[in-house]
Amino acid sequence: MSFAPTMAVSAVVAPRSGFSPKSQRAELAQYMAEIAKFPILELEEERALAKAFRDAQDVEAAHKLVTSHLRLVVKMAWKYRGYGLPVSDLIAEGNIGLMHAVKRFDPERGVRLSTYAMWWIKAAIQEFLLSSWSLVTVGTAVARKKLLFGLNNVKRKLGIDQDRALSDADKRKIARATNLPEIDVAEIEAATRGAVVPLDAPLETEKGNQLASEIADPTADFAARVEADDERRWRLSLVERALATLDPREQAIVRARNLAAEPATLDDLSKRFGVSRERVRQLEERALAKLGERTRAMAREMPKALPVA
Repeated sequence: MSFAPTMAVSAVVAPRSGFSPKSQRAELAQYMAEIAKFPILELEEERALAKAFRDAQDVEAAHKLVTSHLRLVVKMAWKYRGYGLPVSDLIAEGNIGLMHAVKRFDPERGVRLSTYAMWWIKAAIQEFLLSSWSLVTVGTAVARKKLLFGLNNVKRKLGIDQDRALSDADKRKIARATNLPEIDVAEIEAATRGAVVPLDAPLETEKGNQLASEIADPTADFAARVEADDERRWRLSLVERALATLDPREQAIVRARNLAAEPATLDDLSKRFGVSRERVRQLEERALAKLGERTRAMAREMPKALPVA
């Protein structure tokens, strides 16, 4: 699988799936050795490259931004290795998320690319997991998604052996604890149990360290991460409701300046609305003050429970 054909980055190839676990571990070790050759960028160099790509579509700059963050993709993909798909496929999908992040990254925002890219990488991997398991309808429901990425935590809390398949009694116990139908519990358990490639075996890199010790995060709590995502969705829903209470011009300014993928400038909006840049700034400031007040008021009234999709 070519790493990044859409950005003319074809020198790096993700490890392949479809082979024996031993050969896949060898492929992964080789891949890790290859991407370790790409240097980690200093802040100023990262900003300069991001500006070159944003302003001049400099493909070589994009190449350097992507390749310098390939290790981040591997680290994040490794955290999902127990969810039934080859790590190589997770890495490939994470690389796609990384490329989307590079395309959208704004170096003027004061955030490092690694911080910004984490959300794109994570989203790409999780979407791939859900679609690959044919669990789209299961994965879109908040409670089911929590179980999907936190089944082991639920088992541990209920005293269920994590090393064996769930019995019917276990499924009933989990269903009661999570308020989910037993059939959903069974589907999720089957998906998370059916690991295609057991990559937990020790793997030596050229540095002599075990791969797991380099890229695994044993403290990763996927249920907590889903909780955080739910909190973010709840806050966004509050903002959307509060936005609807502003007048059309205020809504347009707030969305264009604060919510757009490519924020509009004061000059852009002054031409659009036929007012001065200073007037646009005043309107934005007033609209954001209103938005803050109304969001806080709605937060006191609106429960955090999200509708099940």
